[in-house]
Amino acid sequence: MKHFIPFLLLTGLSAGIAFSAPPKKSVMAWPPSSKSNHVSVDKFTVDPTLKVTMWAKSPMLYNPTNMDIDPYGRIWITEGVNYREKLGIRRNAGDRIVVLIDSDNDGIADQSKVFLQDPYLESPLGISVFDNQIVISQPPDIVVYTDINRDLKFDPKVDKKEVLLTGFNGRQHDHSLHSVTSGPDGKWYFNSGNCGAIFTDNSGKTFRMNTNYRGGASEKYFYTPTHELKGAKSDDGYVWTSGFSVRMNPNGTQAEIIGHGYRNSYEQVVNSLGDMYQSDNDDYSSCRNSYVLEFGSAGYYSLDGQHKWQADKRPGQAIPRAHWRQDDPGTFDAGDVYGSGGPTGVTFYENGSLGDKWIGTYLSGEASRNTVFGYKPKPQGATYSMNRFNFVSTRSTSPSVSDEDRDERVHFRPSDVAIGPDGAVYVADWYDPGSGGHATRDESSSGAIYRIAPKNFAPSIPELNLDSIDGQIKALLSPTPNVRHLGFLALQKQGAKAYKKVSVLLNHKNPYIAARGIWLLPYLGNQGLKEVHKLLDSKKSVYRLVAYRSLRRSEQKLFPYAEKMAKDSSAGVRRDVALSMRAFSAEQANPVLLEVAKRYDGQDKNYVESIGLGAGGKESALWIYLRDNLGFQNSTKWDEAFARITWRLGTKEALTDLTSRVQNQKLAMEERLFAIESIAFINHPLAPDALFTLGKSEKDTRIKNAITQWILKRSITAWNQYDLNKRLKSSGIYDPDNIQLVPMSTPEPPQKSSLKVENIAKLRGDPVKGKTSIMRCTMCHEVNGIGANYGPRLEGWAAKQSTTAIIHAIVNPSQGIAHGFQGTEYILKDGTTLHGITESRGDPAIVLSQGGLTQMVPQSKVKSSKRMKRSLMLSAEQLALSAQDVADIVAFMKGWE
Repeated sequence: MKHFIPFLLLTGLSAGIAFSAPPKKSVMAWPPSSKSNHVSVDKFTVDPTLKVTMWAKSPMLYNPTNMDIDPYGRIWITEGVNYREKLGIRRNAGDRIVVLIDSDNDGIADQSKVFLQDPYLESPLGISVFDNQIVISQPPDIVVYTDINRDLKFDPKVDKKEVLLTGFNGRQHDHSLHSVTSGPDGKWYFNSGNCGAIFTDNSGKTFRMNTNYRGGASEKYFYTPTHELKGAKSDDGYVWTSGFSVRMNPNGTQAEIIGHGYRNSYEQVVNSLGDMYQSDNDDYSSCRNSYVLEFGSAGYYSLDGQHKWQADKRPGQAIPRAHWRQDDPGTFDAGDVYGSGGPTGVTFYENGSLGDKWIGTYLSGEASRNTVFGYKPKPQGATYSMNRFNFVSTRSTSPSVSDEDRDERVHFRPSDVAIGPDGAVYVADWYDPGSGGHATRDESSSGAIYRIAPKNFAPSIPELNLDSIDGQIKALLSPTPNVRHLGFLALQKQGAKAYKKVSVLLNHKNPYIAARGIWLLPYLGNQGLKEVHKLLDSKKSVYRLVAYRSLRRSEQKLFPYAEKMAKDSSAGVRRDVALSMRAFSAEQANPVLLEVAKRYDGQDKNYVESIGLGAGGKESALWIYLRDNLGFQNSTKWDEAFARITWRLGTKEALTDLTSRVQNQKLAMEERLFAIESIAFINHPLAPDALFTLGKSEKDTRIKNAITQWILKRSITAWNQYDLNKRLKSSGIYDPDNIQLVPMSTPEPPQKSSLKVENIAKLRGDPVKGKTSIMRCTMCHEVNGIGANYGPRLEGWAAKQSTTAIIHAIVNPSQGIAHGFQGTEYILKDGTTLHGITESRGDPAIVLSQGGLTQMVPQSKVKSSKRMKRSLMLSAEQLALSAQDVADIVAFMKGWE
């Protein structure tokens, strides 16, 4: 399930799961004459101490893609009525930014104002409000609208429109630019999906976000040639991949890439401790919520952005681990990989009206699962535990729920979640019967805002007064991040004058509120600096962590504090110390990283990754320094921790020692195999040389097979640049001239189907028979452990869709093809045809075909290739399924979690 909502901007389940045909381009009456729809509040399940109420609904708003809440409790909405195929059909005047107001403070919005309607707006996926600045994410731009006269209506004669940054691919694309949010450090944060970007910040620094992705939308919406970058560096000297996260000053200067390698993170949140969390979506049942390790890669792409995860999947490796490269160096911990879905907006509850029970709760919208997930992250080594629960949901597993009731429940598609200045939680709902396929099937374009608050909640909005220090402190205490941002900036300007009152916050029982004060200390004169230095010795590790982060982000001198904190008892503190060394020379960083390395347990993925990231650009110098200072000059004496650090640093200087470890028969077999793997992840021409040489002399079959497998795998991906074809051929590993390709062609579906969705929907399905009938789908899908992982995962998908959406997907697979499942047609020089999903482009290409057959396709055997416009999945009619068979399968799938 993919992303955004539509249907929802949620990008489809399938290449076998789809929706109805696009309507003809004729402008419909607007607003729609059909009655607006919403899910009734009695369908929601929430904690018994809380209550769900309807705060606003259509016609006050339509199809909300994102929202933000200003200091006055007004909710700002970006709409996506003109999503995809509806562009030019629904509203010729363009999509809108709408402001919803509860003027009498009774918990129900009573006013709806249109701030802006403009053809320029096409389903923008992000909005953030900072006082009278409204920041919109509309590819290719991040745009700041300033409401000069504060009348909640943009007037170009009075107000101001400024393109802050530009160069982001993917207008009308879900895997593109997402919302700007604020951090506790006074910075702005945003992310963009794997459509990629080439953008220049307002300091003049250009970022080249590598990706080979160019699909899912019209080519005219890909504004920059990211597919031609081929692993190019950005002006900061690093190679970055799409999707990615950015931290910058509010004026667009001093941008930094702080995370990359995503598929499509819909939104990020940075809590008051400085921890960033995000959701990310999947190809095969691998959606995730995770803590983002600064500068780290999520693993969807190779580190040069040229290969998706499928090309690097290991034999027998579980898909969730392969999907996020969890067994490879250079990636951070995946967090909670929960399966198929459509993750959307996120937020972090720190204080407010819900009560102490909810302090420290990360909330994540899941539109495909009709749920907002909750997590209470706790430090766990160099990462955070991510134990999921349902915060609010309309899903029901009760067998007594009728089909009609069930179909109403699955219409709840949360697109965003936010916290108001009244301390309540608000959820935007893009109401729709289906999830995926770039479709939006609810012609009423209904939308709603639900409020989650304690029972008998009486909303109260604190007055905003930024003219006094007391008022600024009050803003800093707000439950709403962007209100806190206003307070932070105002107090930062006060300098030493604010120290006394800010320092009071340091004793607050709520650690998130205390942390907000710590971030300000470096700006509050000598007393502030002394206090933050003092906090580096706090008994509470969380305060030591935030103190170090505040010194670093305020660009204070880190030495000798880094040397001291590298020995801290907290793995989380040491992680951040290691990451901070990225900005320093090897001479400065190595002694600090040595102390961090001494305390590595050999297991913690984020810990060793933080060492590698801190050594970015100076890996060789660090490896030699660690080897010599840890006493590992003799490669037979390495411990598990140093072997793992060597694996992560991937430096050619380690080749001699690694080769010795492979050849050393006194070492355990697992140690020797790990040394082979470590060589395979060194991106230098000497690395394949080492493995080819070892392969010639090695007698042990297991070692020899491992060498062959790694040479073949890496020659297709990272080592493709070294032109190993002649050596592969002469060694007998791979000879393109002797490759015998198996032609595979997916037949054209019938022009007109005799199966009618509306007729099937009237039939009563038998889930027992459906469990048998669905086995016909195993040539493309895995069903109950049988079949190929060729098409998207079916398990649990139907539980998120309405009955008609499921039927559409089975009957008409070509009318909604998921990202990652678009087919390619290869016409081979021998006249045969090969249809399949290209998992890795290059020579050879890796092509996955029906039945799960994977083939290496040499370019020398290809006459031509082109993207297919139809699904690779067979329709119900092609599978000889009757209308009753489809009804039975639907009945089975509804109960298949």
